Order: sequence, then structure tokens, then C-alpha cells
Amino acid sequence: MSPRRTQTQWESFITEHPQTHLLQTPAWGELKAEFGWQVDRIQVNKSGAQILFRKLPFGFSLAYIPKGPIGPFTPELLQELDELCKEKRAFALKSELDQHTNNQDQFMMDGFSLSPQTIQPRRTFLLDLDDNEETILARMHQKTRYNIRLATRKGVTARPWKKLDQFGQMIQETAIRDSFGAHVPSYYKRAYDLFYPKGTCECFVAEFDGIPLAAIMVFSHGNRAWYFYGASTNKERNRMPTYLLQWEAIKWAKERGCTKYDLWGVPDHDLEILEERFLKEKGGLWGVYRFKRGFGGELVRSIGAWDRVYNPAIYSLYKLWITFRRN
Repeated sequence: MSPRRTQTQWESFITEHPQTHLLQTPAWGELKAEFGWQVDRIQVNKSGAQILFRKLPFGFSLAYIPKGPIGPFTPELLQELDELCKEKRAFALKSELDQHTNNQDQFMMDGFSLSPQTIQPRRTFLLDLDDNEETILARMHQKTRYNIRLATRKGVTARPWKKLDQFGQMIQETAIRDSFGAHVPSYYKRAYDLFYPKGTCECFVAEFDGIPLAAIMVFSHGNRAWYFYGASTNKERNRMPTYLLQWEAIKWAKERGCTKYDLWGVPDHDLEILEERFLKEKGGLWGVYRFKRGFGGELVRSIGAWDRVYNPAIYSLYKLWITFRRN
């Protein structure tokens, strides 16, 4: 039997692994396939991976397993991945596992080396949703609790929002203002259309007198929820709409039985450095750190990205390109 899996077969496989990360779901693969990636799925016994391929010049590609594989890198799975990567002329296979414990010795034994580039944020805040709402609020910083209540007192309301074209445009405006990268507006609408019918996505808007001030899109899978996308305008910022939005998203996640809420991305520094510098730094993810730290989550760090190299010459050029971009 071929190890390749159709989207339907992959859906069946991940039902046996309820803690699979959202980025390994069929819907995520379908989303990426519509925006520049090729998608393949391989299963060997109880291990498997959804692999994304990005085409590069001269017929080469980069293979990428986001937050996978599911199960261990068994020799049998690695053999199938190697054959697939050879077929697709991948110069390397990048894996960003859904783990926060470091087992780099095993990766090195499997033929991987630590990558110079991660695609997903390495460090994040995880909120524990096991307790009741009062306890979750009590774990937040006093200023964050105050801002959530202030938004309500100042007339801000939050509700589900179906105007995804408007959400996408708001993200574009936010990205320009705050100097970060963003997808095209149609990307967010397509993500919503793929996940919302499954009950695993919601877009929330915060309004004042019927005028949208800020919006977020959140996702859930298994017992976890993720805050991936957020946007805000310059209107009425003193009414703290973004704090109320996060609280609505947290309650939404709890209603779906989630026990963890991932705030998804802060600067990759130890807590001591983050706390020392966050009031001074302004670029990158420092602004979102100032916001996210107040929600009382645990700061965790993934084990990063690991590369299995097939073409050393192209990989050397890739590392030079990464160094150039950072400088």
C-alpha cells in the first residue's frame, strides 16, 4: 500500500491523533496549496507528516513540515520522505516539531542539523484554560484586567464578524503602520471559509458606536486554540478594544473545550531579557510582547527548526541568503 495519503485519508489519520497541531490538519494544507505551496501527505504505520513544498528557481524546492511530523521520525518514515523530496528536487527538508522539549541528539542521529531559519515563532505564551473564568482573570496582570473592563465601560462591544474582506483590509493597514509582513486579504477569507464550517475558527470584531476598531481571527483543534491574526485601526485606541477581543477569544476557546490558548509569537529571548527590555524596544515583536505578557500565560520555547540536507551546495547558498536578510 502506498504511503501517500489523500486529504480524506489524512483526515481519518489525524482523528487517531487528537493532539495534532492545527498546521498539520488537511484544511491548513488546502489553504497553503491555494497560496503558493504544493502539499503531500505521507503515513507509515503510526507516524506521518503533511509536507509543504515551495518551488524555487532552476527546478529546486524547499520541503517543509510545519509542526510535525505526527509521531516519531521512524526509519521507514524518513525513507519515504527522502524519496518524496528527491522526486520534488528538494535541496532540504525543514521540520519544525510541535515540541518544547529539547531532544537534539535524536535529531542529529536522524540526519538533521539545527536550521538557521525558523518559519513559525519559536517563543510564545500559553494560557491555561482549565480553570474558571474568574481564576483565568486573576492570573492576568492587574492592568490587563483593568483594560478588559475599561473597554466595556467605555462602550466597546465585541462580537463575531463575517466581513472577512474588511478584516483582510484592516490587517493590510495594520501591517503598513506597524511594519510587519501580512498575507493578501483573500488569504484570511479563505482560511475562515475552510475552518469556520468545522467550528474551529472565529473572527471577532470590537466596535464603538458601530465603527470597527480592531479584529482578530482565532482557531482551535483538539484541546488547543491559537491566536494567529490580529488587526487594529488608529481610532479610539484609548478604549482598549484589543484587550476585550482577546477575552472574547479566550471564552470562545473555553466553550469549545480547549485547555490551552496559544498567543503565538513574542521575541525569542529569555524572560529576564524580555522583562528588562520590553519598555525600551519598539520594533519587531516587542510591541506584541508588551500586550501579550499581561494575560498571565507561561512563556515557552519550541525546539526550533531542523534541516535534513540533500544538496549541500544549494543549502550553502540558502544559509548565505538567510545571513544577508538578517543584516
